[in-house]
Amino acid sequence: MFRVCRVIQFVLVVCSLIAPTELYSAERPNILFIFTDDHAPRALSCYGSFINETPQLDRIANEGMLFQHCYCTNAICGPSRAVIQTGKYSHLNGFVRNGNKFDGHQQTFPKLLRSAGYTTAVIGKWHLGTHMAPQGYDYSEVLKGQGPYYNPLMLLDENGDGQRDREVQHTGYVTDIITDLALEWLKNGRDDTKPFMLMFQHKAPHREWQPSPEHLTLYDDVEIAEPPTLFDDYATRGRAAREQDMTIDKTLTALDLKFDPPKYFNAEQLSTWKAAYGPKNEAVIAADLEGRDLVRWKYQRYIKDYLRCIASVDDNVGRVLEYLDESGLAENTVVIYSSDQGFYLGEHGWFDKRFMYEESYQMPLMVRWPGVVTSNSVDEHLVSNVDFAETFLEIAGVDAPNDMQGASLVPLLKGDDPDDWRDSHYYHYYEFEEDRRTAHMVRRHYGVRTDRFKLIHFYNVDEWELYDLAKDPHELRNVFDLPQYASVVTKLKAEIKLLQLELDVPDDTGSVTADPPSLSIPSRSRPFRPGG
Repeated sequence: MFRVCRVIQFVLVVCSLIAPTELYSAERPNILFIFTDDHAPRALSCYGSFINETPQLDRIANEGMLFQHCYCTNAICGPSRAVIQTGKYSHLNGFVRNGNKFDGHQQTFPKLLRSAGYTTAVIGKWHLGTHMAPQGYDYSEVLKGQGPYYNPLMLLDENGDGQRDREVQHTGYVTDIITDLALEWLKNGRDDTKPFMLMFQHKAPHREWQPSPEHLTLYDDVEIAEPPTLFDDYATRGRAAREQDMTIDKTLTALDLKFDPPKYFNAEQLSTWKAAYGPKNEAVIAADLEGRDLVRWKYQRYIKDYLRCIASVDDNVGRVLEYLDESGLAENTVVIYSSDQGFYLGEHGWFDKRFMYEESYQMPLMVRWPGVVTSNSVDEHLVSNVDFAETFLEIAGVDAPNDMQGASLVPLLKGDDPDDWRDSHYYHYYEFEEDRRTAHMVRRHYGVRTDRFKLIHFYNVDEWELYDLAKDPHELRNVFDLPQYASVVTKLKAEIKLLQLELDVPDDTGSVTADPPSLSIPSRSRPFRPGG
């Protein structure tokens, strides 16, 4: 008995000498959040893509859970990122549109994780417009602004004090470089006595969709299937759909379509680029395409370059997953993949995002959590990027502050079906100014989605749209004015008011005139025509 007691005493003494963070590393999982910009779920083979294959990204879904109904609160890059940082809608975190500056002094989930013993890092795209380094991170190396695809300048804070130590000029392809930096931090840069949270964030596949040297000719011998709505006429939709400036027909530029090379190439990169695109460009100039034939060619050029950028993301995610396996970290690391919103892949004749229509509203979300999430599981609940912060906190065993507006996804990850889970989701897009030209000219709007219906209000022109998603998944027929949907409209308008009250949404609608003047777009450049 004496010997047993001495052994117990010895174990207790040893444990008391081990730093709490060393115990945390065994008890609390690491969090690897992989994030891209503008990756539509329809361009992931685990979501049933018929246009490309993403075997490495599919691993996350195949070994974990795929969420079928993840939606953003505001479908544009910076605002989505601010929502994820704070767990709050745009109107409360202060970042409602690109061009705002994120208030890094406010509460964020990485700050809370760091206070609770996690080592934290963000590497890659930040895009929150702040003059300060990202706050709440022990290490950050982020792109300056939007960042280029080749030879990026990155802003480094290696001391975790929220101050930029220096600017670092890199040479090479941005997706490869961001991955190299992430792997270096995982291997040699982090405090390995603590659990980690790494935000590993790519620029790709953001416009202007510039592929890596390895993928410049990928899909050259393939004809990508056109979406059935490529030549949508917006017959039942209102002014917002007709007056936007994001069409494949009229908005794509010579830089988008690879007739003008980027200005930041070195000589070797420029030579490789010209060898890949030069002959293809000469062929289309000789073809002298017009009308729908030209639109179809523009679609092929756009979608192939978009998918080529995703191919590099897939390759590089595979590198990181392989390292997790080889290092033994995979067993205790939660891997999450998502993107800031969806994207139009030619649907409705568009590229870009912003609208509450499904193609840009829906986000990809896959989560692998060994020992917790069942492999090849699929979740059908309405979830959102406003839920991410609280999810990360619960994974780490940290209480979420009461002022966060989402809900932790951990119960869903465990296979539960909570009785009180949301049955509607609120959306609000702000980036439109009546008195000046705004990127892509998408009208301000808010709306609500349920499992079957979506009601959208373009409030500065006072136009409503209602879609029955069960009967019209492509949202081609606005049924707002049909008598048989009157009760649905009444119910969903009430739901919007209730959600705006619960979420503390201020009234930014201003005065709505009965017949506001038509929007003129004098500054739009003429449609790009090869050789024209």
